[in-house]
Amino acid sequence: MPREIIVVTAAYGNDRIQAAGGQRNLLAVIAAAGADGVEIRRELFTPQELDALPAFAHTLSLLGLFACYSAPEPLCSPDGKLNPLLPTLLSEAAQLNARWLKVSLGHFRNATALAPLKGWLAQHSVALVVENDQTDCGRLAPMSRFSAAVTEQALPIALTFDMANWLWVGDSAQDAARELAPLVRYIHVKAAVPHHCHYRAVALDEAPPSWRDLLRQLPADVPRGIEFPLESRDLVAVTRHYVNLLREE
Repeated sequence: MPREIIVVTAAYGNDRIQAAGGQRNLLAVIAAAGADGVEIRRELFTPQELDALPAFAHTLSLLGLFACYSAPEPLCSPDGKLNPLLPTLLSEAAQLNARWLKVSLGHFRNATALAPLKGWLAQHSVALVVENDQTDCGRLAPMSRFSAAVTEQALPIALTFDMANWLWVGDSAQDAARELAPLVRYIHVKAAVPHHCHYRAVALDEAPPSWRDLLRQLPADVPRGIEFPLESRDLVAVTRHYVNLLREE
């Protein structure tokens, strides 16, 4: 079965998305480029769009795309408890017919706090994936503790592995891949280069080749998401270029 490639709408940049009239109007570009799915960003929805998720899902179905729903929310709140917004986010993801909801880890303390998740997830046909973000909560140590808790409790949760976010937190992406790979079910393919005091994401053709070696350390049969800048006058062409590259790599 061909490897599935997802395009993250944010890869086109906020200005381009707004100029297009919203994420929904970029779906035809993504489909024409040959992608299998799209990662939809909650933070890029207007309140009116959030109230019309079934219509968005209908467009996805017409174009033959599956969805991942990404919310800029942590799994765990600062008090260590589960984020009370999670049931709402899972409901929104279900309205989009999304395969999974993606969140960051947040302030995970212990496995006890995760107990309600099984019940919440059982109410929807939506999986949950947790991503390493660019905060201290997304460092390798807490992500490893969380992964161990998920495995021990046999929770229906997996990981999104963002290949470049480790740079922002000062951890080794290679070490993270070796430790977390068994639980990875989605990969954010991204490369970054130093920029002032931090880093900036760049297109793969402009990046050092080390991203290829890192990608080979991760599961080969999970969807790969394009989360680096897609910039061109011809969005279909540049998107197709990277869809084909990542399908074959």
